[in-house]
Amino acid sequence: MNVILFGPPGAGKGTQAKFLVDKLNGFQISTGDMLREEIQKNSEIGKMIINDMNDGKFVNDIIVNKLIKNAVFDLKKKDRLIFDGYPRSLNQAKNLDFLLNESNQKIDFIFFLNVGKNTIIKRIEKRKTLENRSDDDLTTILKRYDTYMKTTKPVLDFYSKKPNFYEIDGSLEIKQITSKIETFLNV
Repeated sequence: MNVILFGPPGAGKGTQAKFLVDKLNGFQISTGDMLREEIQKNSEIGKMIINDMNDGKFVNDIIVNKLIKNAVFDLKKKDRLIFDGYPRSLNQAKNLDFLLNESNQKIDFIFFLNVGKNTIIKRIEKRKTLENRSDDDLTTILKRYDTYMKTTKPVLDFYSKKPNFYEIDGSLEIKQITSKIETFLNV
Protein backbone atom coordinates (compact mmCIF):
# COMPACT_ATOMS: atom_id res chain seq x y z
CA MET A 1 0.00 0.00 0.00
CA ASN A 2 1.36 3.42 -1.00
CA VAL A 3 0.23 6.54 0.85
CA ILE A 4 0.78 10.28 0.43
CA LEU A 5 0.68 12.59 3.46
CA PHE A 6 0.74 16.24 2.60
CA GLY A 7 0.13 19.51 4.35
CA PRO A 8 2.04 22.62 5.37
CA PRO A 9 5.32 22.46 7.32
CA GLY A 10 4.49 21.45 10.90
CA ALA A 11 1.16 19.78 10.01
CA GLY A 12 2.22 16.49 11.57
CA LYS A 13 3.09 14.58 8.41
CA GLY A 14 6.24 13.06 9.91
CA THR A 15 4.43 11.93 13.04
CA GLN A 16 1.65 10.29 11.03
CA ALA A 17 4.16 8.79 8.57
CA LYS A 18 5.94 7.05 11.45
CA PHE A 19 2.60 5.61 12.58
CA LEU A 20 1.87 4.39 9.04
CA VAL A 21 5.33 2.86 8.67
CA ASP A 22 4.65 0.74 11.78
CA LYS A 23 1.02 -0.01 10.89
CA LEU A 24 1.67 -0.96 7.26
CA ASN A 25 5.26 -2.23 7.53
CA GLY A 26 6.17 0.51 5.10
CA PHE A 27 9.01 2.91 4.36
CA GLN A 28 8.86 6.61 5.17
CA ILE A 29 9.90 8.66 2.17
CA SER A 30 10.62 12.05 3.69
CA THR A 31 12.07 14.53 1.26
CA GLY A 32 12.98 16.72 4.24
CA ASP A 33 15.07 13.90 5.76
CA MET A 34 16.66 13.13 2.39
CA LEU A 35 17.55 16.78 1.87
CA ARG A 36 18.95 17.18 5.40
CA GLU A 37 21.07 14.07 4.80
CA GLU A 38 22.58 15.71 1.70
CA ILE A 39 23.29 18.84 3.76
CA GLN A 40 25.06 16.76 6.44
CA LYS A 41 27.23 15.18 3.76
CA ASN A 42 28.18 18.76 2.76
CA SER A 43 27.85 17.71 -0.89
CA GLU A 44 27.42 20.18 -3.73
CA ILE A 45 23.74 19.27 -3.79
CA GLY A 46 23.65 19.80 -0.04
CA LYS A 47 25.05 23.32 -0.42
CA MET A 48 22.38 24.20 -3.02
CA ILE A 49 19.71 22.74 -0.76
CA ILE A 50 20.78 24.72 2.34
CA ASN A 51 20.66 27.99 0.39
CA ASP A 52 17.10 27.30 -0.78
CA MET A 53 15.93 26.12 2.65
CA ASN A 54 17.43 29.11 4.46
CA ASP A 55 15.69 31.43 2.00
CA GLY A 56 12.38 29.68 2.74
CA LYS A 57 12.20 28.33 -0.82
CA PHE A 58 11.39 24.84 -1.95
CA VAL A 59 14.36 22.86 -3.18
CA ASN A 60 14.67 22.50 -6.96
CA ASP A 61 12.30 19.83 -8.35
CA ILE A 62 15.10 18.18 -10.34
CA ILE A 63 17.03 17.40 -7.14
CA VAL A 64 13.97 16.22 -5.24
CA ASN A 65 12.63 14.12 -8.13
CA LYS A 66 15.98 12.33 -8.47
CA LEU A 67 15.92 11.38 -4.76
CA ILE A 68 12.29 10.19 -5.07
CA LYS A 69 13.03 8.09 -8.16
CA ASN A 70 15.61 6.09 -6.20
CA ALA A 71 13.03 5.32 -3.51
CA VAL A 72 10.22 4.40 -5.93
CA PHE A 73 12.40 1.96 -7.87
CA ASP A 74 13.85 0.31 -4.74
CA LEU A 75 12.32 -3.20 -4.98
CA LYS A 76 12.24 -3.78 -1.22
CA LYS A 77 10.06 -0.65 -0.87
CA LYS A 78 7.64 -1.50 -3.69
CA ASP A 79 4.00 -0.91 -2.68
CA ARG A 80 5.16 0.07 0.83
CA LEU A 81 5.88 3.77 0.30
CA ILE A 82 4.69 6.38 2.79
CA PHE A 83 5.36 9.77 1.17
CA ASP A 84 5.93 12.42 3.83
CA GLY A 85 5.92 15.92 2.33
CA TYR A 86 6.11 14.90 -1.30
CA PRO A 87 4.82 16.01 -3.73
CA ARG A 88 4.86 19.75 -3.02
CA SER A 89 4.39 21.05 -6.53
CA LEU A 90 2.26 20.06 -9.51
CA ASN A 91 5.44 19.10 -11.38
CA GLN A 92 6.38 16.76 -8.52
CA ALA A 93 2.86 15.25 -8.43
CA LYS A 94 3.00 14.52 -12.16
CA ASN A 95 6.53 13.13 -11.77
CA LEU A 96 5.35 10.82 -8.99
CA ASP A 97 2.45 9.55 -11.14
CA PHE A 98 4.92 8.87 -13.96
CA LEU A 99 7.40 7.06 -11.67
CA LEU A 100 4.69 4.95 -10.06
CA ASN A 101 3.27 4.03 -13.47
CA GLU A 102 6.76 3.10 -14.70
CA SER A 103 7.31 0.89 -11.63
CA ASN A 104 3.81 -0.66 -11.85
CA GLN A 105 2.59 0.95 -8.61
CA LYS A 106 -0.19 3.32 -7.57
CA ILE A 107 -1.17 5.56 -4.68
CA ASP A 108 -3.81 3.93 -2.49
CA PHE A 109 -4.54 6.83 -0.10
CA ILE A 110 -3.88 10.57 -0.15
CA PHE A 111 -4.23 12.35 3.20
CA PHE A 112 -4.20 16.14 3.32
CA LEU A 113 -3.54 17.44 6.85
CA ASN A 114 -5.13 20.87 6.74
CA VAL A 115 -3.76 23.23 9.40
CA GLY A 116 -3.94 27.01 9.84
CA LYS A 117 -0.94 29.34 10.03
CA ASN A 118 -1.18 30.10 13.79
CA THR A 119 -1.23 26.41 14.72
CA ILE A 120 1.74 25.80 12.43
CA ILE A 121 3.75 28.60 14.06
CA LYS A 122 3.13 27.19 17.55
CA ARG A 123 4.02 23.65 16.50
CA ILE A 124 7.19 24.60 14.68
CA GLU A 125 8.42 26.80 17.52
CA LYS A 126 7.92 23.82 19.83
CA ARG A 127 9.62 21.47 17.33
CA LYS A 128 12.58 23.84 17.06
CA THR A 129 13.12 23.56 20.80
CA LEU A 130 12.74 19.78 20.84
CA GLU A 131 14.59 18.86 17.63
CA ASN A 132 16.93 21.85 17.21
CA ARG A 133 16.31 22.07 13.46
CA SER A 134 18.09 24.93 11.69
CA ASP A 135 15.22 25.41 9.24
CA ASP A 136 12.70 26.16 12.03
CA ASP A 137 13.25 29.86 12.84
CA LEU A 138 10.14 32.07 12.73
CA THR A 139 11.05 34.06 9.60
CA THR A 140 11.83 30.86 7.70
CA ILE A 141 8.63 29.24 9.00
CA LEU A 142 6.50 32.08 7.66
CA LYS A 143 8.27 32.05 4.29
CA ARG A 144 7.93 28.27 4.03
CA TYR A 145 4.24 28.40 4.97
CA ASP A 146 3.46 31.12 2.41
CA THR A 147 5.50 29.33 -0.26
CA TYR A 148 3.77 26.08 0.61
CA MET A 149 0.29 27.58 0.34
CA LYS A 150 1.06 29.20 -3.01
CA THR A 151 2.94 26.27 -4.56
CA THR A 152 0.81 23.47 -3.19
CA LYS A 153 -2.61 24.83 -4.12
CA PRO A 154 -2.35 23.23 -7.60
CA VAL A 155 -1.32 19.93 -5.94
CA LEU A 156 -4.36 20.11 -3.68
CA ASP A 157 -6.55 20.78 -6.72
CA PHE A 158 -4.89 17.88 -8.59
CA TYR A 159 -5.40 15.33 -5.81
CA SER A 160 -8.70 16.51 -4.30
CA LYS A 161 -10.59 15.26 -7.36
CA LYS A 162 -9.38 11.69 -6.83
CA PRO A 163 -11.59 9.16 -5.02
CA ASN A 164 -8.75 8.15 -2.66
CA PHE A 165 -8.24 11.73 -1.36
CA TYR A 166 -9.11 12.51 2.27
CA GLU A 167 -8.85 15.88 4.01
CA ILE A 168 -8.21 15.71 7.76
CA ASP A 169 -8.31 18.54 10.27
CA GLY A 170 -4.61 18.71 11.11
CA SER A 171 -5.23 20.91 14.16
CA LEU A 172 -6.64 17.91 16.03
CA GLU A 173 -4.57 16.04 18.62
CA ILE A 174 -2.11 13.48 17.24
CA LYS A 175 -4.16 10.49 18.42
CA GLN A 176 -7.32 11.91 16.84
CA ILE A 177 -5.59 12.35 13.48
CA THR A 178 -4.16 8.84 13.70
CA SER A 179 -7.62 7.46 14.48
CA LYS A 180 -9.14 9.22 11.45
CA ILE A 181 -6.41 7.83 9.20
CA GLU A 182 -7.00 4.32 10.59
CA THR A 183 -10.71 4.66 9.85
CA PHE A 184 -10.00 5.50 6.21
CA LEU A 185 -7.43 2.72 5.89
CA ASN A 186 -9.83 0.25 7.48
CA VAL A 187 -6.95 -2.00 8.61
